[in-house]
Amino acid sequence: MRLTLRTNLAARVLMFCGVNLETTVRSSQIAAATNASGNHLSQVIHQLQQMGYVHTRRGRGGGLKLARAPELISIGALFRDFEADVPFAECFDKENNACPLTETCRLNRFIERALEAFYCELDKVTLNDLLENNCGLTALLSLRPDPEVIDCGRLSASA
Repeated sequence: MRLTLRTNLAARVLMFCGVNLETTVRSSQIAAATNASGNHLSQVIHQLQQMGYVHTRRGRGGGLKLARAPELISIGALFRDFEADVPFAECFDKENNACPLTETCRLNRFIERALEAFYCELDKVTLNDLLENNCGLTALLSLRPDPEVIDCGRLSASA
């Protein structure tokens, strides 16, 4: 199984916003910190905004912030939102399925159950679970990398 680049970038955007929770961040900052293409990132941010994960503001002083608290953002829901239109196998693609085995093949039922188990595991994970006490992530993504400001996983209130 392989996630799409869009899903991967969506998770990176949310982690960056979560680490910098009190700051309006710019897509160029996210791109630089996460080694992402600005063009791809803009498309993903637009989708995240449409899906209600982030708030965006254009113009001077613009940028983006999380639309919900990290503990209310399900990674399973995020992955479903971004992967829903991508069929896992040809037989799952109703419009372009040319597999002659579809009607008699049992493999697709096992794959379907395995995918559901995958999403069920991710449903137990929130963005907060990815951020909390993750000093390495905070060090990589924080816009304020001063060691005195970083409080293992979150920026301290004194920042």
